[in-house]
Amino acid sequence: MPLQSDIDYMRLALEAARGAEAAGEVPVGAVLVQGDAILAVAANRPIAGHDPTAHAEMEALRAGGRTLGSYRLNGTTLYVTLEPCVMCASAIVHARVARVVFGAWDPKAGAAGSTVNVFTLPSMNHRVDVFGGVLMEESARLLNGFFEARRREPT
Repeated sequence: MPLQSDIDYMRLALEAARGAEAAGEVPVGAVLVQGDAILAVAANRPIAGHDPTAHAEMEALRAGGRTLGSYRLNGTTLYVTLEPCVMCASAIVHARVARVVFGAWDPKAGAAGSTVNVFTLPSMNHRVDVFGGVLMEESARLLNGFFEARRREPT
């Protein structure tokens, strides 16, 4: 059965997040979709990539750009398990993503309303439809479990 709903795509992003966790990365996953086509499935990889910008959203935007042959990702929806940070939110606007759907809110670094809302800044030249809270509990549980395990590890 083809993926059709925000929940279906968020489940796919959660699978990617679990893969990141298995690789020792913070478990965040992202899926970039245009129409019914999945352009990219990505996960956090700053540790493996030695790249502080290798957040799941950035990895999905890069892969989507390669797939479409353009940095403009018009008409796409980005699903991500955690509220985007300022860097990712700015890149999403610059890429002309139409819609962002995220799972868990990030009260420390979220830039879709938790600490700031990059998407509504008047100086931005593109508007993105943003919707948070899709599979929020599952996304938050994955992240909380990861950090709880880290805190229990001997130093």
